Amino acid sequence: MEHPPQTSQSSLQRRKWSTKEDVVLISAWLNTSKDAIVSTDQKAGAFWKRIVDYVNASPLLSGAVPREWSQCKQRWGRINEQVCKFVGCYEAAVREQAIVQNENDVMKAAHDIFFNDIGIKFTVEHCWRELRFDQKWKSLGVPKEGPKEKRKEAAEVVAEEEGAEVRPPGVKACKAAKRKRQGYDEIHSMLAVKKEIQQQKLLERLLAKDPTHLSANEITLMDKLISEMI
Repeated sequence: MEHPPQTSQSSLQRRKWSTKEDVVLISAWLNTSKDAIVSTDQKAGAFWKRIVDYVNASPLLSGAVPREWSQCKQRWGRINEQVCKFVGCYEAAVREQAIVQNENDVMKAAHDIFFNDIGIKFTVEHCWRELRFDQKWKSLGVPKEGPKEKRKEAAEVVAEEEGAEVRPPGVKACKAAKRKRQGYDEIHSMLAVKKEIQQQKLLERLLAKDPTHLSANEITLMDKLISEMI
């Protein structure tokens, strides 16, 4: 696995992530992972190099100390893990609340469920709000029965998918499809050439015969072959 070069050991010192940095990191991950042209075939090191370049170049973070790619990767892992778990908690809160409810009540219930299930407070709500409508973090349809076990199972599935850095089909799939089309085109071209050669040989045999000895079918065939080659 390739890794982008690190600048210095001192830059790796623990530094708290601000809300603004989290939002820029999420934007960088979403844009890079969904860019089929550049993300599908790149190795993990190149992938995170693009993300850290995006983060450090953001005008929203002008004047901030640049981040290392390893810091971005570690922070994203924590965000993804907690948001995946909170998605299930939020879904359960929606199902468990009365029909007449408001967003504040649902959020409070979701935070309570998260704390009871995980044992810690959910501190990246701003990240969840950035990701909640993306396909990977949309409602997981957690049933009300056995909410804790179902939420855990659903969160683990999403987390595993994200951990594997699964990205949408792009360059590799396009290349494979192109090679397949080229193969079909070559086969069709070969068959067309073979058919033309066979027709030429057949016409030569017909022309070599005495015209007075040709049958009506042979004369019709010969005229057809000649018209196709003209």
